[in-house]
Amino acid sequence: MLSVGTKPRDFALQDANGKIHQLSDYTGKKIVIYFYPKDDTPGCTTQACAFRDAYDDFKALDVVVIGISKDDGKSHQAFIKKYDLPFMLLSDTEAEVARQFGVWVEKRLYGKKYMGMNRSTFVLDESGVITHVFEKATPSDNAADILRVLGDNK
Repeated sequence: MLSVGTKPRDFALQDANGKIHQLSDYTGKKIVIYFYPKDDTPGCTTQACAFRDAYDDFKALDVVVIGISKDDGKSHQAFIKKYDLPFMLLSDTEAEVARQFGVWVEKRLYGKKYMGMNRSTFVLDESGVITHVFEKATPSDNAADILRVLGDNK
């Protein structure tokens, strides 16, 4: 997993509408990148809605919020519409960016091993360097935890 002080390689992923976003597009702004397993599942919905509810606070701090999962654009569109999500969701269908960040990991469910997204969040400063890592982020607390550390760094 990428750690504090690391500058991730630039990447390009599509949003829900097919527009390509590169990490470098947001140089000069603080960025929150949160990786989550799947659209419209209980934990992922809780996390997305927490970011939605705190979105004005992120905007006030001039922070870009980006959610990334393996879901495709159609799934993201439905998720955004259903929960009125104001931030971008990007599709990492091949888990390339998840692998780069070290959040595509082996998991277990009922004794069966499979590869999946580790719910993790990264905060990047204006130059694209990671300042905080929330490994195994808690869906209900993640947005508030990030706002707390961003508020401490004003």
